[in-house]
Amino acid sequence: MQMAEEKRKLNLFDRYLPLWVGLCMAFGTALGFFLPGFAQALAGLEVANVSIPVAAVLLLMMYPIMLKADFGQIVSVRANSKPLLLTLVVNWAIKPFTMAAIAWLFMRLFYSSVIPANLQSEYISGMILLGLAPCTAMVLVWTYLAKANVSYALAQVAVNDMVILLLFAPLGKLLLGAATDFPVPFATMFFAVIFYVALPLALAVSMRRFLVRIKGREWFEGSFSNRIKRVTPAGLLVTLVLLFMFQGDAIISNPLHILLIAVPLVLQTYLIFGVGWLGAKTLKIPFSEAAPSAFIGASNFFELSVAVALILFGINSGAILAAVVGVLVEVPVMLSLVKIMEASRGAFAFPAK
Repeated sequence: MQMAEEKRKLNLFDRYLPLWVGLCMAFGTALGFFLPGFAQALAGLEVANVSIPVAAVLLLMMYPIMLKADFGQIVSVRANSKPLLLTLVVNWAIKPFTMAAIAWLFMRLFYSSVIPANLQSEYISGMILLGLAPCTAMVLVWTYLAKANVSYALAQVAVNDMVILLLFAPLGKLLLGAATDFPVPFATMFFAVIFYVALPLALAVSMRRFLVRIKGREWFEGSFSNRIKRVTPAGLLVTLVLLFMFQGDAIISNPLHILLIAVPLVLQTYLIFGVGWLGAKTLKIPFSEAAPSAFIGASNFFELSVAVALILFGINSGAILAAVVGVLVEVPVMLSLVKIMEASRGAFAFPAK
């Protein structure tokens, strides 16, 4: 048992993800500042306000994540549906609204004298998009590290992907309009979700079924998954370099903004984790399912947030900067939540019925 638990550690990349993110942000910012011509040339490669280079790496980054979604797992949660229902309530009835409220409070009141009004709206928009995109991939890592039920987390991820297709666009239009007065075209939000979620998800599900059928589940979840999972972190780092290269001047002019954006994002993460933790304890959900139920709302689907911010606001927007800051703070905060969850394991030791 001890040897098995020792293996439940982050690999070198995941353990130091904030460092790699910070280095890529610095490298991209330096490229944008010292080579503005190169940055402008790449930024010019766009169609309908969508950067072709960024869209390509975002889709490449999301595809391996979606290959993990096993919709066959959904059937297995019928007899134990409370954790899934808790996840849906936290992710879609609570989290988007608390994120919008916290973002508005910090930007419009606490930071009103520090951040210009136009950037306030863009930062609020980016944080709202983060709040609308509960995690689909890293929750598996956090669940694994907490020694909880990864299979149940997979089922939650599969359901979450389907709910995103239904609720992301209408909630996004509602909250962005209410918090920033930004006239969000519903069709733009809807087609962004179709392009960045529905299509790659459909392709991933089809590919998963095909490969499992011809090569077997053991090969797919072992050899194949281990090889393809390297694509996502590589795509993440390339995406960060591109995004910060396009925003080099703005970042160098306002370096304090990254820290200011991080504060409400960290507060939101701990708040939503607390809601999930209390909900699981109140519903007497055992630890193995309580952990992913608390983690999935606290973590974010960063790739989708950036993709939609890209379409709505453009490559140089503060909305994208706010979404990217979410990546910078997520790993150290989520690791602390894993420790908190493990330390409170006894609170979820309910007697068997």
